[in-house]
Amino acid sequence: QVQLVESGGGLVQAGGSLRLSCATSGRTFGNFNMGWFRQAPGKEREVVAAIGKSGTSTFHADSVRGRFTISRDNAKNTATLQMNSLKPEDTAVYYCAARTERGLGYSINDYDYWGQGTQVTVSS
Repeated sequence: QVQLVESGGGLVQAGGSLRLSCATSGRTFGNFNMGWFRQAPGKEREVVAAIGKSGTSTFHADSVRGRFTISRDNAKNTATLQMNSLKPEDTAVYYCAARTERGLGYSINDYDYWGQGTQVTVSS
């Protein structure tokens, strides 16, 4: 088992920045591929970004590429999502997730463990 706890969400004006963190415990963090997802009201949960075990491989959804950056620190058991140039359409609950299988994951079914989520609200 692994426990995931997100932090760093909040209310920000359009154009602003937030930094989300996902702290993990319970198992060796370096054994997991990690992902960030978001779910807006009335919409399905969608992948935002993913990162491989070593941090070398990353993926960013088209909607956030160039504005968001996923990273990880295996020594600190933490995954991070740096969000810049935020837009109102980025408003959602953001979740981090851990994947035990090899390779990056791009859908909710690719991940085995989930955090409880953190709210991000971007005002216009």
